[in-house]
Amino acid sequence: MKKIFAGSCLLFALLITGCSGRNGKNTSDSAANTNSGTSQIVFNEYQHDFGKVDEGEKLSYTFNFENKGTTDLILISASTTCGCTVPKYDTKPIPPGSGGMIEVVFDTEGRNSMQTKTITVKSNASTPVVLLKITAEVVGDNK
Repeated sequence: MKKIFAGSCLLFALLITGCSGRNGKNTSDSAANTNSGTSQIVFNEYQHDFGKVDEGEKLSYTFNFENKGTTDLILISASTTCGCTVPKYDTKPIPPGSGGMIEVVFDTEGRNSMQTKTITVKSNASTPVVLLKITAEVVGDNK
């Protein structure tokens, strides 16, 4: 009985040791995702209100952010669910302490009333998904 217990303890110890060396990390991740630190994306603001605008206007707003982490920040994507809103961003790595921007262009053509558009930003940051929001009250010519 003692041999079975000792063998079980040894097997358990080997399993624990073998698993702990991986640290739960996926080794197929990009070089930006290393154990030496993380990137952190922090925006100056997360939403912008254009106020009352005329239908047909193309509105533009730039969201500024900073990498407050310890490794390069890489933007993977910035997307919206509506073709009337187009985000533009740079894909170059952003070093710690440096900043970047995401420009959002909203075409109000064919829109009216209160509009809210969400921009989903994905990156290698410690918070991998961030939501930005723009709003505008679009009024037609005959109102």
